[in-house]
Parts: sequence; structure tokens; C-alpha cells
Amino acid sequence: MCGLCLTLRDLHGQSARLVTNYDGLLVSVLTEAQSPATAPHRTAGPCALRRFRSADVLDASATGAQLAAAVSLVLAAGKIRDHIADRDGAYARKLVASGAGLAARRWQSAGQRTGALIGFDTDVLTDAIARQAELERTAGLALGDVTEPTETAVSAAFAHTAILAGQPANAGPLAEAGRQFGHIAHLLDAVADLEADEAAGSYNPLLATGTTTIQAAESCSDALASLRSAVAVLELERPTLTESLLISEVGVSVDRAFWQIMSGAGFSGLSASTSGGDPGGADPGGLPPGGQQGQPVDPFQHAAPWQQASDPSQIRGPVTRRRRVGCGDCCDGADCCGSACEALGSCS
Repeated sequence: MCGLCLTLRDLHGQSARLVTNYDGLLVSVLTEAQSPATAPHRTAGPCALRRFRSADVLDASATGAQLAAAVSLVLAAGKIRDHIADRDGAYARKLVASGAGLAARRWQSAGQRTGALIGFDTDVLTDAIARQAELERTAGLALGDVTEPTETAVSAAFAHTAILAGQPANAGPLAEAGRQFGHIAHLLDAVADLEADEAAGSYNPLLATGTTTIQAAESCSDALASLRSAVAVLELERPTLTESLLISEVGVSVDRAFWQIMSGAGFSGLSASTSGGDPGGADPGGLPPGGQQGQPVDPFQHAAPWQQASDPSQIRGPVTRRRRVGCGDCCDGADCCGSACEALGSCS
């Protein structure tokens, strides 16, 4: 996360650090997992967000960090343009809209330049954003029609990590993983905003398509199974963090978002159907671990990436891989065979 933040600063100035986000971080993680050689590290100086401690972070020359920066900048620019067009909140003020529009144009241009340096055409993201806005003005669409732009954008970004890492065989599974992750993320946002959008009369994918929360939960469950299947066949030199985020934490987020809905409807569980565990590891209080009523959904709020990197034993459910690696490969020779490697089924 710090590597992405500092890459944005080094390439595009201090203000660009505002677009740092978890979704952009994923493409950086995926690139390094496939080819650590493409991800040089450096020591970063003290930062207030790290309690003024130094840290080992990705260098701005890492292609995965550059892809993450390009994606983050272009998507942030698109989001600002949407707010301006909709005159949301403060964006209804001319002065605010003017300043925000300037920032959006600057970030859009910066993202395009960075994408071009690593062979990624950011037009696929820009087109998806424009298509999403058009679809939201169109009546009579199915849920899959509305989530398609998000799926397409994430799929393209995920697949390009295989090109950067020199692992073309991973491009197909990564494209599929991106589609499924995009579908899930879109639906989790829709569920989190449902009550507020309904009260305000704002657009919501579920309301617009007549999709019930039960149907949304079932759609997420299917997408989660497909996501896990795609991740399981990837050739990764360092799989721990990728599998923790895409296999475990996405499932936790789906469980949290739908737990109360599903328990009330007698549904038997979401991620449990594909992870082999209980339905989200729910506690007797009826909420999944860390869940709170009315809490906004964030695919990775249950555990931050740096926490998962140091504690991969929290991964729920078996991971079936086509190749196994030795302990030295999965944790750089550290003495961890009693926990992390065994949790991943990686020790030889």
C-alpha cells in the first residue's frame, strides 16, 4: 500500500497520492506474485501513517506499481467527472466543480501516460466508465448488463499483470478472476448503498434491475466460486498474499454483506459453499467476524493486506493448485512451516 502511495507521488506529485486505494493495490500484488523480479523494493522513510517508522516498500520502477498507479488515476478521474455531472453535494458549487474538473483532467492525463509506459491502454477503463454512466440512464436492463463495465475494466487490468510478469499463460485465468471480482465488488457496493439510495431516490443497480437481495447474494456466491477456481490455476511464485486477498477476504466480505439477509431467508451460507468452512465463521450473535450492522462494505476492510501478509494462516478453505512449491519458495526461507506454508498447502 505504501509502495503504491509513493509511486503515485514519485511519478505524479503529492496530490496524486489522494487516489491510493485497495482495488488499485490488487494489480500490484498480482504482478509481484507472478514474478518477484519485476517488483524491486526500497526502504521508505518515516511516515505519519506508519507512526513515523520506515518500511520496505515497492519501488516506483516496479511495473505492477505503475499499473496500479495508472488504474487508480484513471478511475479516480472518472469518479470525479461523475460527481460533477450529477452535481453531488459540494460538486454542485461552481468553484468546487471547476477545481475538481481540473484535477480529473490532470489525473486522467497522468494515468494515460503511465499506462502507455507499460503497454496498458487506459482507454478500456475510460470507455467502461462512460458506458456505465450510459447504462445507468437506460431502463429495462438485466443485472449482468449493469455490472459489465466494471467487470470489463477489472478484467483488463488483472490480465495485463500477466504480460508485465512475463507469464502469458496466466492472462486467461486472470481475466476471468477480474471479471468475477468486478462483479462481486459492484454488487457489494450496491447492497451497502441500497437503503440510502432507496431513501434518496438515487440510482442503485438492484433497484434499477428489479434484483432482490437474495438474488444478489446468489449471484455473488456464484461469482465467488468462479473467482476461486480462476485463482487456483494461476502459476504464482509467491501466492500467499494473492490467495489471502482474493480467496479469503473477498469471501469474508460477501458473508458480511449478506449474512443477516441470508440467515433470515434460511439460506445455508455463501462462501462456505466454495471454501469448505462454516458460513463466514459467524459468531453466536448472528454476524460474521468483525461485522457490524450498517457497516459499509469494503472488500478488504476485515483485514488489511499487510496483516494478511504476516498472518496467512487466517486463509479459510483449501486452495487446490496445479503446482506446489517448497517452504523456501513460499516464505523466503523463513521458519514458518508450522503455520503459513501448511495453511496454504505449500510445504514440500
